[in-house]
Amino acid sequence: MEPRFQVQLKVQKPVAQVFDAVVDPRKLSGYFVQTASGPLVAGATVKWSFAEVPGEHDVVVREVEKDARLVFEWEAGPGGYQIRVEMRFTPIDAGNTMVQIRESGWKDTLADVQASYGNCGGWMHMMSCLKAYLEYGINLRAGGAM
Repeated sequence: MEPRFQVQLKVQKPVAQVFDAVVDPRKLSGYFVQTASGPLVAGATVKWSFAEVPGEHDVVVREVEKDARLVFEWEAGPGGYQIRVEMRFTPIDAGNTMVQIRESGWKDTLADVQASYGNCGGWMHMMSCLKAYLEYGINLRAGGAM
């Protein structure tokens, strides 16, 4: 069985504002990544860096549906192969958005399953940070690096 997961969280902001906070590298670096080399646009390969993880990570953007959906691939931790991330942005009403993140493509080995658990927690943390950033103007990751 292929390991996969989905996490979701309601953000109390309009869908366009939530989507923009993910695709705009300046906003994304205000709560999630340390740096992003460019916006998430279809066909682009963007480099993300994190304070907690050494190096740059290639994010290969496959699909973008404005204010609705992002699909990208990046390298899985232990195996060096690509995994798929799908982000969906669903308006609940004019001022609230449900954000869902699905990650799939992991191999069914102990190391890969463990790595997928780490990513699952990381995406939930990302959404909590997104919520804090948009709703309260704070960066929960500030000062979190070791």
